[in-house]
This record gives sequence, structure tokens and C-alpha cells, in this order.
Amino acid sequence: MPSPDDRRYLNSHEWHKPEGDLVAIGVSQFAVDELTDITFVEVTHESGPIGQGEPFGEIESVKATSDLYTGIAGEVVEVNQQVIDDPSVINQDPYGQGWIIKIRPSDPGQLDGLLSAGDYDAANTG
Repeated sequence: MPSPDDRRYLNSHEWHKPEGDLVAIGVSQFAVDELTDITFVEVTHESGPIGQGEPFGEIESVKATSDLYTGIAGEVVEVNQQVIDDPSVINQDPYGQGWIIKIRPSDPGQLDGLLSAGDYDAANTG
């Protein structure tokens, strides 16, 4: 299944979806498939400024623990408490209800430097 083309991606499998003046960030279906059952999500950067490429939390599964990164700089303005309380939401709906944080970007043009859906899929279907 191709990744949604209404967002941009990092090689580390985070998606970035513009929503008005905010950008929602979550993890791709590819990441969900690799991790299998997600058991824990921690957001360590719950509010305030964050730099491009900085980690904002961790995601754990029965197979691995991975850091979560943002591909843009800005201000963290919202955390999805639903995925903190029930990480399986990400397994069920990674591109919808499974978003993790929302950022108000300091430079929305940084999104253009991230991978398109086609480029992301090409890099992960080797």
C-alpha cells in the first residue's frame, strides 16, 4: 500500500502532515509493520521550541525501541494523549488517529526538504 501523498517523510519513518498552520507528526505504516505491536509511546518534548532533526520522544514495541524525530523546526503545541494512553491506536490507524505531536513550524518551507511519499516508498521497498 503506498504511503499517503498529502504529507512528507523522514528516512527514520516519521510522517509530517500540514494541517492549517500546524504540522501533525506520526509514524508510517512501514514503521508500524517493522515494529509490530506497539506497546509504549513517550513524548519527551511536550511543548515549546524544537529544532529540525531533534528527537521528541520514543516508541517501543515487542521488537525494538526507536527514537522519534521531527524534520522541521518549530514549537510543539499539542500531544496526542490518546496514543500515550493506548499506543495500539498507532497500529490501528497510523495515518489518522495515530498522530503523535503537532508543531507550529517556524519555517513551513522546511517540509519541502523532506521525502515525498513516492521517494519514501521507493527507499523502503528495496
